[in-house]
Amino acid sequence: MRLLIGIDDTDNKESRGTGYNSRQLASAIESAGHGIVHGITRHQLFVHPDIPYTSQNSSACLDVSCGKYEGIKSFVRDFMVNIGAEGSDVGLCIAENDKIPDEITEWGTKAKSLVLKMSDAYDLASKHNIYLEGLTGTKVGIIGALAAIGLRKGGNDGRFVWLRSSKNLRDIEQDVHTVEVLLTEAGIDVVQYNGTHILNPNDKVYLNGWARPVLRNSKAVLLVDNEVNNKSYEWKCSAKESVKRVSN
Repeated sequence: MRLLIGIDDTDNKESRGTGYNSRQLASAIESAGHGIVHGITRHQLFVHPDIPYTSQNSSACLDVSCGKYEGIKSFVRDFMVNIGAEGSDVGLCIAENDKIPDEITEWGTKAKSLVLKMSDAYDLASKHNIYLEGLTGTKVGIIGALAAIGLRKGGNDGRFVWLRSSKNLRDIEQDVHTVEVLLTEAGIDVVQYNGTHILNPNDKVYLNGWARPVLRNSKAVLLVDNEVNNKSYEWKCSAKESVKRVSN
């Protein structure tokens, strides 16, 4: 069974953010034997004075393979209750990937540009028999949690903050690697420059200190810039500001 797990508003101004908490959750799921996490994506939502948020108003979605739905649901719920920072408004959403309808994807798209209501989130989740629950505080995090699974299902929003791989991108992002290594060992599906796939497996890529693949067509796409005058490598990861601009 392939599940999408959406979380939002897990932090306060002094604590680590939702991205960090999503990685902690992924580690806990695997350590407890409840499933295999394939990746975690970050999704930027609408920033507006009428929307309460801690720092950037982003939510996270875990893509997980598991055997027993009720077991992982209970485990994740308990974990999120305990990890939620004081004053947080944790929202949790869990759904089978194949059963997430377009209406949920549309909700995610709306959450990027509109002020949405908690009551509408509950109604929509109930309509499609999707688990959605507010766990702490005002519980307003349900809006972003539902949006996270919709945007992840849509396959064309946000960026990866973690990928299953033998080489963790965060551990090797100061280094130079071949395209072949990135595609076979670092969890990358596509290395792309200006909309064109880099196909030469021997081309070298400098990860530029901040390697965050974007989610495009449900794949992890590493955006790079051409380094024609560099003798050490042909490509360099696009700058943080550029990646944020196309993935927020």
